[in-house]
Amino acid sequence: MDRQYSVRKAGRHFLQIPGPTNVPDRILRAISRPTIDHRGPEFSKLGKACLQGMKRIFQTTKGHVFIYPSSGTGAWEAAIVNTLSPGDRVLMFETGQFGTLWKGIAEKFGLLVDFVPGDWRHGVSPATVESKLLADIQHEVKAVMCVHNETSTGVTSRIPEIRQAMDRAGHPALLMVDTISSLGSIDYRHDEWRVDVGIGGSQKGLMLPPGLGFNAVSERALAASRSATLPRAFWSWEEMLEANRLGFFPYTPATNLLFGLDEAIQMLVDEEGLDRVFRRHQRHAEATRAAVNYWGLELVCSDAEEYSSTLTAVFLPEGFDEAEFRRLTLETFDLSLGSGLGKLKGKAFRIGHLGDFNDLMLCGTLCGVEMGLARFGVPFQKGGVNAALARLMESR
Repeated sequence: MDRQYSVRKAGRHFLQIPGPTNVPDRILRAISRPTIDHRGPEFSKLGKACLQGMKRIFQTTKGHVFIYPSSGTGAWEAAIVNTLSPGDRVLMFETGQFGTLWKGIAEKFGLLVDFVPGDWRHGVSPATVESKLLADIQHEVKAVMCVHNETSTGVTSRIPEIRQAMDRAGHPALLMVDTISSLGSIDYRHDEWRVDVGIGGSQKGLMLPPGLGFNAVSERALAASRSATLPRAFWSWEEMLEANRLGFFPYTPATNLLFGLDEAIQMLVDEEGLDRVFRRHQRHAEATRAAVNYWGLELVCSDAEEYSSTLTAVFLPEGFDEAEFRRLTLETFDLSLGSGLGKLKGKAFRIGHLGDFNDLMLCGTLCGVEMGLARFGVPFQKGGVNAALARLMESR
């Protein structure tokens, strides 16, 4: 029989996009377990473990966590339809591609969005939040909605300062935060920062394949859901609450992904510990920025206080297309880098350094980037990998 073969590439593929991330073997084995009855006692134990474990990941003891068989987009929608009504005003921010996409969903549900324009190089301005809310004397704004860590830009907004700005304004709006590319990798404190709805996804810091979406919900948000009038069925918190009390769900859950989630929670919380997880991500981000700075390239994030610990977005010089650069690194070195999104398409590439990731994996990634820069003809100063190595050794 005639067969067409492509040339095999030896070794492991370097998946260094900022999500989905590499899935550890332990989690893959957990997911591969035989599916069980999602109405039986064994599943009840699994459901309760995942729901309680996710409260630890979100760092909440007071709130409720809901788990959906969905992407992060579904979790965005769940946050909106459970708390708001058609015609409600909300305050949102153009911090990058994902802040812009979330705004689009809000508008489709008939919300009136005050969208603060941005340059995609800065996070949400607490001063702007305060001034906008102070001007809202009638308290027409029902929610402040912002992205904690913008996956398209490598910019992390300062959520505690945003909450402080809301407090100074004395405004009752709900605070909704997209944690999709920060949860389980950058410090996020749902209770301490008094966030009302935290939105998460499984495919980044939680080290799982795509397919689970999360809402972490305060009592204030639950109270708002009782009077909100946007239609909801699949996303209803009320229906989830009743079933979740016994570890079940109101519809067929993603059983095998929950096996993986239970394993991921054990790895992150019980074995490594969240504080260590956050420090590990911070070390790798610092080393990556040391390499980029040594190469003489420009970071997309222009404020050192807002540098992301999960990804680094990098401008290529004028005249060099990021899509062609990424194609070269993939074909030549079997390295996948994140694409430029929205306004950054063709201009910037992204290095993901999150999830199940260690020093040697980072070094291999940065070697691939440096070799790719040379092969692509980008003018840069060689030695960025050595600069990253030095930073890693300093921070051990």
